[in-house]
Amino acid sequence: MKEPEYLAYVFRDDGEIPNNEILPLVLYPGILNDFIDRMNKVFLRKGWDGIWIGTVFDYHHYHSTAHEVLGVVSGHATIQFGGKHGREIEVSPGDVVMIPAGVGHKNNGSTQDFRVVGGYPEGQDRDLCTGDPSERPEVLHNIRAVPLPTTDPVFGEEGKLLDLWAIK
Repeated sequence: MKEPEYLAYVFRDDGEIPNNEILPLVLYPGILNDFIDRMNKVFLRKGWDGIWIGTVFDYHHYHSTAHEVLGVVSGHATIQFGGKHGREIEVSPGDVVMIPAGVGHKNNGSTQDFRVVGGYPEGQDRDLCTGDPSERPEVLHNIRAVPLPTTDPVFGEEGKLLDLWAIK
């Protein structure tokens, strides 16, 4: 694979969705175009597991106990990251998004055939949080406690994720 082009975004706590002010969301546009039918295997080989195939929920949600990778397998979508006042990002087949724990995401519209492969760093298991005020004290603690992954889900021991998340 070639040296990755990437985009990085930091989302601040909006009072409802905690987001992650330290770790940026990282998008590799089209990086796995040649591996669309094998994204799950790429992620597994790079130490990301808990693999699932599906879509992105159409409501704001986040995970406080795990970082998440999404690889777009088919279709197109507009995903809003960072909560109600966050950024909408268009994703398409071959794109890979690494979402730090706490960063909100919501499917704001997609084609009928939109599918992603998702996964988590080895040893991490996700919860599902929606920004309910009763969640807040626990999730803030959880997000701070989530360990950094040891590998990039696309490039393993290389890749921009390791630099941007200061893992090296």
